[in-house]
Formats: sequence, C-alpha cells, structure tokens
Amino acid sequence: DERSIDDLIPNIYRKTKDDTRLWGKTTHHGASWVSHMSRPYRVSEGLQGRHLAVTPSHGLFYKNEEQRWKWQRPALYCTHEDLLSQSFVVPFLTPMLENAGAVVFSARERDRQPHNIIIDNDNGVQDSGLYIEEGRRKVKWDSGDIGFAIPHEALLMGDNPFVRGTSRMMHTATNDKESEGAVLWIPRVPEDGDYAVYVSYQTYPTSIPDAEYLVVHAGGTTRLRVNQQMGGGTWVYLGTYTFKAGHHDSQMVVLTNSSAHTGIVSADAVRFGGGSAIINRGSADSISLSHMPRYYEGARYQGQWSGFPVERYANYQGEKDYAEDINCRSLMTNYLLGGSVYCPDSVGLRVPIELFLGLHTDAGIREDDTTVGCLGIYTTDYNNRRLGNGTLSRYVSRDLTDVVQTSVVTDVNRMALRTDSTGRLSHRGMWDRNYSESRLPDVPSTIIELLSHQNFADMRYAHDPHFKFIASRAIYKGLLRYTAEMHGASKYTVQPLPVHAFAIQWMDETKVRLSWRATKDNSEASAQPNGYVLYTRVDEGGWDNGQLVNTTACELTLQPNHMYSFKVTAINRGGESFPSEVLAAHVAANSKGRVLVVNGFQRVDGPAVVNTTELAGFD
Repeated sequence: DERSIDDLIPNIYRKTKDDTRLWGKTTHHGASWVSHMSRPYRVSEGLQGRHLAVTPSHGLFYKNEEQRWKWQRPALYCTHEDLLSQSFVVPFLTPMLENAGAVVFSARERDRQPHNIIIDNDNGVQDSGLYIEEGRRKVKWDSGDIGFAIPHEALLMGDNPFVRGTSRMMHTATNDKESEGAVLWIPRVPEDGDYAVYVSYQTYPTSIPDAEYLVVHAGGTTRLRVNQQMGGGTWVYLGTYTFKAGHHDSQMVVLTNSSAHTGIVSADAVRFGGGSAIINRGSADSISLSHMPRYYEGARYQGQWSGFPVERYANYQGEKDYAEDINCRSLMTNYLLGGSVYCPDSVGLRVPIELFLGLHTDAGIREDDTTVGCLGIYTTDYNNRRLGNGTLSRYVSRDLTDVVQTSVVTDVNRMALRTDSTGRLSHRGMWDRNYSESRLPDVPSTIIELLSHQNFADMRYAHDPHFKFIASRAIYKGLLRYTAEMHGASKYTVQPLPVHAFAIQWMDETKVRLSWRATKDNSEASAQPNGYVLYTRVDEGGWDNGQLVNTTACELTLQPNHMYSFKVTAINRGGESFPSEVLAAHVAANSKGRVLVVNGFQRVDGPAVVNTTELAGFD
C-alpha cells in the first residue's frame, strides 16, 4: 500500500506508538451496559467495562428471487458455515469474553431455546404470565414513552414491535422506604429448561445508570444492574438461567426503583428464551416464515425483531435479503454505539462498543491434504482512511486483524493438535479488501476467516471441540491484548484454564470433601488462578451464584434425601475459567452403604474421521 513496512507493525509490538491507532484518552468511564452483582469475584485486569461486537456469520435467509428460505452457505462436511461459525462464537468465545468482564453484542440470536415467553405492560391478562406493578404510598408507576408490544401476528417488512406499545416509568427511591416501587414479570414456562432472559426499557435524559434487576430462577436469585442511560428500545441480555415448567411465584424478573441516583427508571417487556421465527417475508395474505428457531436465522431478522430502524437491517428496502444480512451486522453495531464516547457525533443508543469482529469459516480451498488455515481481512481505503469518529486511522483495524490472527495460529500450533499431514495450522496472511464487515463499522473491525468449511483438512480441526476451545481462547486472548494496548493499560491478566482432577470423598455419613487441581497454562504466565468458585445445584433445581473458595478443597455437610451437584471454576484478576465436570453426591436418611457411579465417557467429541486412499470425509 506504498507504506513503510514499519507502519504495518501493530502498536502492541512497538516501542514508539502510533497515536493515530490508539484510543488514548477516549474511553468509557461510566457504568457498563449490564453489570452482574451476584458474582462472588471481581475482574480488575480483564475486559471489565469493555463492550464488544462479536458476531457469527450468515444464517437462514429469504431468497427474494426464489421466494423461499434457504441457508446462505451449502451443506459441506456435516455442517453449513451458517451454523459452524456459531459453534465457536456462542458456546466458547462469547462466554470467555463475558467471563473476562466484557459486555458482548451479537447481531444474531444467541439462545437455542425455541420457546419464547414475553410479558409486557400493554397486555392485561396474558397467557405468557403476569405483569404486576407495586408502589408505596408516595409513588406509582406512570405512563412512559413508546415501547414494545407483543405482536399478535408475524411481522411484515418495516414492522417494529418496539414502537407498537407503551412503556412505564417511575422516579427512583434514594433512601426513602415510602418511595419504593417494583415491577414483577412472572412467566408461565412451557417446559423445564435453560432460558436466556432479555429486558427492554426506554432511555430518557434523566435515566439512571444502575437500574436494579433481580432474576429469580430455579437456582436462586441473581442481581444485576443495567445502565438505562444507554440501549433503550431494544432487547438487553441479562444471562441464561434454569426455569421449571409452570407458573410459580418463585420464578420471575423484578425491577426495583432503588438507586444511588435521582432520576427515572423505565420498565417495558421481558423475554424468556430465544424463540422461533416471527419475521414474515411474504405478505399478510401469503405468509412466508422460516419455521425455524430464531437462533438459525440471519442477523437481518434479529435486527427487525430487536427494534432497529429499518435502514439498519434492510438497507435495500427489503429487496435483497442476502446483501442486507451482510450489511446489517455492521449497521446494527453502528446504531448501538452512535452517541457514545467512541462515536459521539452519530445518532444511536450510546452503547460504547469499541470494536467489531465477524467470525467466518471460508478461507479458501486446497487441492492437497493440508489446511487453508486462518485468513484475516480489514479495510483501509474508505472514508478518507479514517474510522467513523474521524480520530483513528483505519490501520487500527489492520492491527486488530494481525493481533487476533497471530494469536490463533500461534496457540493452535503450540497445542500440536493432530490434523493434516503437516500437523500445523496455516497462517494465510491478511487482505486489505472492501468487505462489508471490515468496511462499514465505525470502530476498529476485522473479519477472521477461521479455517475453510470447503476443505477436508480444515474441517478435521473444525469438528474437534478441543480445537473450538483452543481457537476461541486464542481469539479472546488476542482481543484482550488488543484492547489493553488501545487504552494504554500497563497490565492485563488472562483468565485461567478449567480445573482438573475434580473429586468427591465422603468424610463421614453426611460430610463430603470436594477437591480439585489447578491447570497450568504453559502458553500464558498470567493465567494462574488465585481462587475458585464452587457452584451448587440441589435436586432438580438450577445452579446457584457460587461461593468463593480460596484453596483447592472444601468440606460440606449434606442434608439427607437431596441430590447435590457441584462444579468448580478457577478465577483470577482477569476473570473466570470454564467449569469443571459436574459431580454429584446423595445420602439417604437410612443409608446402608455407598455406591459409586462412574461416568466413563468423554462426552465431547466430533464425528469420526474417514481418511483412506479412496475416501475422505466424516461419518
């Protein structure tokens, strides 16, 4: 690009920094969009306070010319790219980033739960559950601005469920019991399971940064704070929790007006579960739904369901769903971050998203039995080579691409997984090209083409869940290093690896000893635990919020005739590891002996690999 090769070195590797590729003093200092207050640990050297857009590629879409729904990528080697990229982002990468303290936005639905329970203030008697307002003598809930309303039919092009109804509002109570109020959303759950919980509200000039939500679930009560000064008029993810079938007053979401600030708290709808198709790409008389869980659909339809303006998810006026789906991932991100410290002159919801990463699996093809590898894509020749806020050089996206891609290739090859004939993941290099997801975001952005779903050697990686973990952890580590450098952080800590050798030993008739060992991360010196969290589940309930344990063992007394399940995570200043295996213990009131039940299977594996002189593929 007619630049000195020195200019292409990312800031993270420089002694003399390029200030045009650093945020510098530009940073979000306020409360995060969502803060988990029930965690028994605090992240201080991770991604706390960072808001990231990380989204998987493609998904089901409506092909306008053929008037039918189809996958954006073909079925190859036991999957579609539409699903393969999700299998990295949703169960691996996103939890790693959130365990490090980040708030993560995905343009596609993250919850596989096909049920969808919505409770809204605009509906009186609701089949989905109860909406209840409570207020003390001095206060009551008042009508707010426009808000969400439950659709009674499939949504047509341009329909926005977040302007069909109303919302509610109340002044905060600051140390005044007579001014306290709350809203309760009590769902009628169709069947036992895990459900993502989403809330909605409106943002006002006097909105508060610490709206208190309580999620009462099968494992207990989890307390969260939501910064309602941003993100009004869309779904806001509060976590995934276990709920039992039926209508119970022990399962609900509660919003209080307690706050350390004087202002307004807003209430609207609450959604339990990802749900299924609701976007009609036909007409009122000729309905065309995908008839699939929303998790499978492309971002274009999630954008409409989430209340984004029509030009953000359908910039071709609904005539080119394929192109709209590609563009909307960036345009939705820009709308969220508009008005924030990273793009103050744009219109949007003021969420301080500071980077965009799109994960794809289309790095090319090879004619031999070796990997295509990992390709990174960024764009510099756009908008006068500046990002949307005008302060950063677009080469900051090249830095992001380089750091993440190098992290992936280095970590995977260090782990020496058995893959192709060379046993190594190829480093494809980087493209400075005009791609939507690397061009349109107003913040540093990259497309990571991780492997190739068209290439057999790559898919031997892709179907291996151990590879999914290692590659996702490498991406997380790259993003951690990159954001630390962008903000001039002198130190960062990588979250630990999961513990191993988890065991239960009976000490007497009712007391057990739980023990485990830390796992050393030979590739990352900082990733050593300084504590652990023990999670408990009783009988058929859900997991509690965990208790902090400072050593690698603890003793507990169990109540007879209850099944106790346990799992352990490791923690440090950088965040929390993935959990251990689950172990369980039970003692009968009149026990006459002990039984050991051993799970002799490693329950995580990919399909069998077939690779002979005549056949290659997966069984």
